[in-house]
Amino acid sequence: MRCEIRHTTTYAYPKPAWDSFNEVRLHPSREARQSVRSFHLLVDPDAEISSHRDYFGAIVHHVHVHAPHTHLTIEAQAVVDTHPVPDPAPVPFAELRAARRDHTEFLVPSPRVPGGDWPEVFGVARPAPGDDLPTFLRDLTTTLHRGLTYDGEATEVHTPLAEFARHRRGVCQDYTHAMLGIVRQLGVPARYVSGYLVSGGGMVGAAATHAWAECFLPGQGWLGFDPTNDCLAREKHVKIGHGREYGDVSPVRGTYYGGGQGKLDVAVHVYGDQ
Repeated sequence: MRCEIRHTTTYAYPKPAWDSFNEVRLHPSREARQSVRSFHLLVDPDAEISSHRDYFGAIVHHVHVHAPHTHLTIEAQAVVDTHPVPDPAPVPFAELRAARRDHTEFLVPSPRVPGGDWPEVFGVARPAPGDDLPTFLRDLTTTLHRGLTYDGEATEVHTPLAEFARHRRGVCQDYTHAMLGIVRQLGVPARYVSGYLVSGGGMVGAAATHAWAECFLPGQGWLGFDPTNDCLAREKHVKIGHGREYGDVSPVRGTYYGGGQGKLDVAVHVYGDQ
């Protein structure tokens, strides 16, 4: 699928701000399931822009505006081709032993996905060593989708996972952190993915950046599961990058001097063409 993406972040300040510095993770990743045809980062006013790859391999742009300004617009434009993802082949849980040694960083607790009895908290039965891993993950995706309520007003970016677990209302970030907490406790390496959804088709989360989980399947690699939409991450999912949790891949974050209390506006448009 050919996907055209326009992601615009606008800051407006009541008084001039200066020395504004933003860390931008909006460049789609290049991997087997997607190809990047083009990417452009447009900034107004003029800015000093540099880039590097972070620990997890994502391209990070640094946007630095030195002069006083009362607005800042950062627009990312990309064209991405996504490719079909095959259904996973059966593999028992017992085959995860070697993967646990190789992917420890996606098993250990992190600030937003702390250790805990998350399978029991979310009412998920622990699998047996001979149970099929892909089937369990697909069933878990459905269980979370049905047991949680999507509510954009219920949580904020720093809401703890334990609080979300009590109220069961939140957004894709919360759904993904819940799935990561559950499967990591069961010994499944899993990572947080930030990306986009193609607009249309009734998918929840297409109006902003989206989040889902990637779980490691021995012999098959990483496969995406989207509990917000009860599906595998396929051609309508465009990946930006991955990390342990949201904090590793937040799209735009930064600091500035002066300006007063700034106002933030974000607009995301993703169009897909077969």
